Amino acid sequence: MNGKAHEWRFFRAGGFDQVRIETGADLLALADLDQKLWVALSCPTRGIEFDARTLDLIDSDKDGQVRAPEVIEAVNWAAALLNDVDLLARGADTLPLAAIDASTDAGAKLLSAARHILASLGKPEADSVSAADTTDTAKLMAGLRFNGDGVIAAAAVEDAATRAVLADIVSCLGAVVDAGGEPGINKELVEQFFTQARGFDAWHLRATQDPAILCLGENTPAAASTWRAVRAKVDDYFTRCQMAAYDARAALPLSRSIEDYQQLAGKELSAGASAVAAFPLALVGAGQALPLRDGINPAWAAAMADLRGQVVVPLLGERDGLAADEWAELCQRFTAYESWLADKPATPLEVLGAARLHAILAGGHEAALLDLLAQDAALADEVKAIASVDRLVHYVRDLGTLVNNFVSFRNFYMGVDKAVFQAGTLYLDGRSCELCIKVEDAAKHATLANLSRVCLVYCECMRGSAKQTIAAAFTAGDSDQLMVGRNGIFYDRKGQDWNATIIRILEHPIGIRQAFWSPYKRAGKMIGEQLQKFAAARSQAAETKLVTSALEAGKAPAEAPKAPPAPFDVGKFAGIFAAIGLAVGALGTALASVLTGLLDLRWWQMPLVLVGALLAVSGPSMLIAWFKLKQRNLGPLLDANGWAVNARARINIPFGTSLTGVAKLPEGASALHMVDPFAEKKQRWPYYVAVLLLAGVAWAAWHWSAVLFH
Repeated sequence: MNGKAHEWRFFRAGGFDQVRIETGADLLALADLDQKLWVALSCPTRGIEFDARTLDLIDSDKDGQVRAPEVIEAVNWAAALLNDVDLLARGADTLPLAAIDASTDAGAKLLSAARHILASLGKPEADSVSAADTTDTAKLMAGLRFNGDGVIAAAAVEDAATRAVLADIVSCLGAVVDAGGEPGINKELVEQFFTQARGFDAWHLRATQDPAILCLGENTPAAASTWRAVRAKVDDYFTRCQMAAYDARAALPLSRSIEDYQQLAGKELSAGASAVAAFPLALVGAGQALPLRDGINPAWAAAMADLRGQVVVPLLGERDGLAADEWAELCQRFTAYESWLADKPATPLEVLGAARLHAILAGGHEAALLDLLAQDAALADEVKAIASVDRLVHYVRDLGTLVNNFVSFRNFYMGVDKAVFQAGTLYLDGRSCELCIKVEDAAKHATLANLSRVCLVYCECMRGSAKQTIAAAFTAGDSDQLMVGRNGIFYDRKGQDWNATIIRILEHPIGIRQAFWSPYKRAGKMIGEQLQKFAAARSQAAETKLVTSALEAGKAPAEAPKAPPAPFDVGKFAGIFAAIGLAVGALGTALASVLTGLLDLRWWQMPLVLVGALLAVSGPSMLIAWFKLKQRNLGPLLDANGWAVNARARINIPFGTSLTGVAKLPEGASALHMVDPFAEKKQRWPYYVAVLLLAGVAWAAWHWSAVLFH
């Protein structure tokens, strides 16, 4: 740009200034554009009408959101690889090979990778590459032996023995998925496996080099386990014997008293009962040896037989008893083994066994696996270049569109095309709604979307087994016939039709005309409801009276004579008549005052008075609606879906009206004056009644004015 500041161009829409992005220079200067002027600073990678693959490529931190710095980074990366940055702004379905800047090392590698892709697809003479080509290349890479991702799968290992070692690594330490979706291993897993294998193998070799560790050879582990199982109980026995040697009186109670046996006498006993196992191994006596055959506690007889056969006889020879010093000698013989066992490395490789691990270490498989990983790493730059081709193709096709739906909302406000957040069109109640947004949770979305002051209708859309929820903005017409449960048709951006059913409505004014008539509609609705209640009450009373009369007529006993009617009260009747007269007089006086005032007006003043009366009733409602319509804002609708809208994107009355189409006859259609055979016949008597009422009111006004003023 030669140090000269970029000359931005703006357009005004939605009540705020938006930047025009039409050239490559505009895109390159985005980093210098104050982000306070960006319409959005973040958008989700899902739930909008945009290629998910492109959004995932831009989303460098893979958090499901595309933010302003990531958009700038994507623009700068793509611009550095193109001869003509305007191609990025215009957008194109294919990337011409001539558009790649081969003067740089990165561009040259990318151009070579693009040609390699086309050659792999059987069209080496092609002069452009498309997103479909790079998608096929991704499938091709999945079948390659090496794909430069730092992971080798079983298919990349030709030697069967080394392939078996790879399977052992996966079974013990887990797998890493390669670019083709296959489980494999990387350098870290190989190094971890062989480090642990060497540690375990060295530990195991200590036992073979020190005879004291495996004092019984290969039978040592089983013998040590048998010895360990009775060690505490045998120590307990010899300690009791030492106590008896200290005090002869202790021998009897340490062998358990007669009372302890009496407590067992009434129970059903077995050799494995815990109460029996709690007794000493044998009768306690000063300096007494532990019997190994007879006189053993039944609960420990089997364990002591194993001790004799696996430990005592192999180490001390055949004998029927074991002295305290002999037991100490046996324990000493297992000291080295126990110490060695405590040093055993904790590793998941142990399941393979010491022999298998020793064979793996001796087979040279570590070097073989590392060599395969090195071969894979050697292709990293080439594979990265192939991935860069896919990335650049998507950016050339989509980045310009994204920017005009992110930095500015040009598509939405200028009508160039639907915005990325517009999911389709809803047809319902004789209208078509263009501002439809996909929603995951209607209740959660409505909490924030209510601040938009837009009349929103949430619809559940079904197409076969597929289901989605949308929020449709109604910005023209009225809401009289919008109610939960009504059905319509939703057409998505692909033209597919969905059955749509209203599940929730956010009530807000739709237009000034609706606000004008709303007081009268509310009054009419209230009067209608009251009349229905009155008619229902009268009908219920009549039915109750009829049923009561029928039941009383069927009774057998004669009714008691009724009391004579009360005499006519002249005073009470006069009071009622006077009250009615006063009410009629007051009403007549009020009407007379109104009509007198009207009659005193000039003819051109009467319409103004009527207009004033209408405004007095409808004016407040219209004023409130006008204020709310001026406050309609697109921001909360999108923020509720994960956007970060950075501007007050208003939906004023003219623009809002354009977002909802109202049914009307096509241009040039002729309306024939046909008689509806089912139309209700017009009755003339209401007109006659109205004329008589007007005449009566006029006469009453003249009469009362004459009385009042003369």
